[in-house]
Amino acid sequence: MNSSFDSLYSVCCNQSETTPLIQNGQSACNQLMSSGANSPQATSPRQKLQRSQPMHILAVRRLQEEDQFRTSSLPAIPNPFPELCSPASSPVLTPSSMPQSPPTHNHVIKVFSEDGTSKAIELPYDMTARDVCQLLIYRCHCVDDSSWTLIEYHPHQNLERCLEDHELVLHVQSTWTMGNESKFLFRKNYAKYEFFKHPVNFLNSSSCPEIQGYLHVKELGKKSWKKLCVFLRRSGLYFSSKGASKEPRHLQLLADIEDNNVFSLIAGKKTCSAPTDYGFCIKPIKMRNETKDLRMFCAEDEQTRTYWMTAFRLFKYGILLYQNFRIPQQRKALLSHFSTPTRSVSENSLVAMDFSGQTGRIIEDPAEAQSAAMEEGQTWRKRSQRMNTLGSSSPLHPPMLSHTIHRTQPWFHGRITRKEAHSIIEKHGPVDGLFLLRDSQSNPKTFVLSLYCQLKIRHFQILPSEENGQLVFSLDDGNTRFTDLIQLVEFYQLNRGILPCKLKHYCAQISL
Repeated sequence: MNSSFDSLYSVCCNQSETTPLIQNGQSACNQLMSSGANSPQATSPRQKLQRSQPMHILAVRRLQEEDQFRTSSLPAIPNPFPELCSPASSPVLTPSSMPQSPPTHNHVIKVFSEDGTSKAIELPYDMTARDVCQLLIYRCHCVDDSSWTLIEYHPHQNLERCLEDHELVLHVQSTWTMGNESKFLFRKNYAKYEFFKHPVNFLNSSSCPEIQGYLHVKELGKKSWKKLCVFLRRSGLYFSSKGASKEPRHLQLLADIEDNNVFSLIAGKKTCSAPTDYGFCIKPIKMRNETKDLRMFCAEDEQTRTYWMTAFRLFKYGILLYQNFRIPQQRKALLSHFSTPTRSVSENSLVAMDFSGQTGRIIEDPAEAQSAAMEEGQTWRKRSQRMNTLGSSSPLHPPMLSHTIHRTQPWFHGRITRKEAHSIIEKHGPVDGLFLLRDSQSNPKTFVLSLYCQLKIRHFQILPSEENGQLVFSLDDGNTRFTDLIQLVEFYQLNRGILPCKLKHYCAQISL
């Protein structure tokens, strides 16, 4: 009954008040008002019609006029500077005309690192996530490679996401529920803008990313999961109630895009009984019920999860993501243009010299000059190794320095398990060439290189051996030997060797 009346009422509201249109709806009104036939005033169809729509319309208009009257009847503040207002003749400032400015006082937030250390920062209200990362990079003396991100982490829900560079940090913090131990993390994420760097890896066609397919969806209020055909459109996330049908009558809304954010689900198998560990969640920005408002999904692999989360971000933010991606590149290009030193005339006149004989000579052959430079570099390295070996009495050159110097490097993570290495690599945004080094669990004297390449995390054992009384390290059974792990990493950053790809990005471990 209500739906019929609403449809008829909407038609009447969209048209002018003409008698033919009302008379055409007379029969429908008679049916709708049949329950009121016993009323003493319901004597004719014409009177029934007058008691249905026109009275309802007048009631709605009366309510609208009362709302306008309440708004206009708010107390007005005398304007002390009418000449500064527009229009100039306005003598008062009404509540609607008063400017709404953001708070001017600063707030203090606490940012955590992976090792649990934290740093308190005082921020203005308009400070973005990119600004906070730049501030932490400066204070912690980190290398700015445009991969540092601010993470919104909710441990009670096992959810986390990378804040977009343009998001206001204090605005995000204001949406948190009190007492839930939510916090910000400072971490690298190399895959944040991987879509713009390698779009082929995210596209199944030449037009748009993959935005439809089968996902495991957690049923509301239950622990069970159901495999459904899900569609992501600009209006929201839908599932089909009839197989893979795309007809509008079969699509039901799961979540909209505007008022939600997409989060990664941590350890979904253990915490939510998910079919796989590649889960993600659509979480409302302002939650009413923490158990009912979350929509949890689970993909079959990491690549599929990345497809869905990237597509959601693109639909939500659009061109803003591309602008965030381009700003660091433009800044680097500008800095390199102005910071490149101009060579003087004396530097341009420098030549390679050979002083191996009784008299020096100019090396005119470029190949010979390059060979001499490489030989000199190897000589300096051997000299430093000899100093480390012979200078046992000097505190500056301990004999075991080459055996322990790798522990000062950001890519070395100590004695962690293989599972922990997987978790660290996944958190840093899995891209080809992402790596870390760790102590071996099975053999305390060896090390392991964990490398992500071609959608897999592979582990390579680094074996130590002795050569001429000196300890060396090798990744290929002694064919290529290195005096320390730093030399090994530097070599494979330039050469692929037996690895599936070069070492490009390391999982950083810093303390705030």
